[in-house]
Amino acid sequence: MATWANMNLQDAMSPVMEQLSMFHDHTIMILIMITIMISYMMVTLMNNKLINRFLLEGQTIEFVWTMLPAITLIFIALPSLHILYLMDEINKPMLTIKAIGHQWYWSYEYSDFKNIEFDSYMKPTNELENNEFRLLDVDNRVVLPMNTQIRILVTAADVLHSWAMPTLGIKIDATPGRLNQGTMKINRPGISYGQCSEICGTNHSFMPIVIESVPLNNFINWMNKN
Repeated sequence: MATWANMNLQDAMSPVMEQLSMFHDHTIMILIMITIMISYMMVTLMNNKLINRFLLEGQTIEFVWTMLPAITLIFIALPSLHILYLMDEINKPMLTIKAIGHQWYWSYEYSDFKNIEFDSYMKPTNELENNEFRLLDVDNRVVLPMNTQIRILVTAADVLHSWAMPTLGIKIDATPGRLNQGTMKINRPGISYGQCSEICGTNHSFMPIVIESVPLNNFINWMNKN
């Protein structure tokens, strides 16, 4: 959970988000190395009095400063393509849910086993429990099994919305009249908080998303109760 003065990404709850976090750190380290090297070169050039009045060309240095950026881009591109492959669609998901954006709440449908449908509204402040978060908790959480390949279909009933869950590394646009698809696999139990990431009207900030990941047996018991 992100808190005040926390400069890091939220704790990952899926393999894809773990890879995205490591890729973020990998890229930041490369950028820091480039920044330090360029700063050192600029300071060195400004503080010395070495000149060469007859320098017309330098093929060696031009070759070096052309190849170094190319090699750097390769070190960034390879892990990026690896993550892109991990985020690719799956062919045989074990569970499919559908999220529908409304002004200003989300509704969900479980249609694989039983026809379960419910709306998810943000909890008012006066109804919150001691362990719940203001502006982030909802009355009906999305319960999903952990260690399971899950497909989510996202659409909207009125205007543009966006179903975003930072801890899972997923963000899917909800477009009226169109179904967008995403996949996720939660690798540990817990509660994830997300929000609509598309400005959709006056109450855009008050339609949070809450996912509760539980073991498979607990998920089956929850399905039977509903």
